[in-house]
Amino acid sequence: MKILIVDDEQLARERLISLLQEFDVKDSQIRQAKNGAEAVQQFIQQPVGIVLMDIRMPVMDGLEAAQNLMKMNEPPAVIFTTAYDEHALAAFERNAIDYLLKPVRKERLQAALKKAVIWSQAQQQAVTEANDNGARTHLCAHYRGGIQLIPVEKVIYFQADNKYITTRHSEGEILLEESLKHLETEFSERFIRIHRNALVAAREVVGIEKHADGHSFIRLKSTSDEADQLEISRRHLPAIRKWLKTGTLPE
Repeated sequence: MKILIVDDEQLARERLISLLQEFDVKDSQIRQAKNGAEAVQQFIQQPVGIVLMDIRMPVMDGLEAAQNLMKMNEPPAVIFTTAYDEHALAAFERNAIDYLLKPVRKERLQAALKKAVIWSQAQQQAVTEANDNGARTHLCAHYRGGIQLIPVEKVIYFQADNKYITTRHSEGEILLEESLKHLETEFSERFIRIHRNALVAAREVVGIEKHADGHSFIRLKSTSDEADQLEISRRHLPAIRKWLKTGTLPE
């Protein structure tokens, strides 16, 4: 049973380690991360079965980290450990196994770990598909043996290419293994469909360019490179015009 402890406070991590040792969990089975981003990266590099995670942390909080972890092929059992009780509902919407208030009591931790051990991957996946709510603030992409976290606010567009999605952002581009339809659903309030193979950040849309051959292309705020010329399909042209005129995204 490998366990990842995620908390930005060292004393909190040390207390959990001490409690786990009382359950005969070996040091070699325990790993640590200081925030949600570190937790996701560590999990990708070396998966664990259980994650004990705080909620309020810098860079990426525990709720978003859990949301990213639930998208993994073999998601872990997540147990939240926090000093605040107002996040309980959001935690269970992220498919948390349990929600422990600090200071964590030995008996409650033991009970939560038992739940985690018997929680099957099949059950997790079923709940994940039913309750996958809320848009992420970061995207996770595999990159040279590790992962790269891309803030959604820096994404300019998504373009489908076979089974991959080219994600153009303010610092370059990266490939995602996600479906364009899922991205459209998750980020419907921030991105607009311009073609069956492309989504563009609404904030980036500044105009339409019509070429001599009658084809229309999107004009973007952050880039004018030819490589970034994206065609607007006739089907989606009215929605783009509406956005430019009224600032209203299609429903």
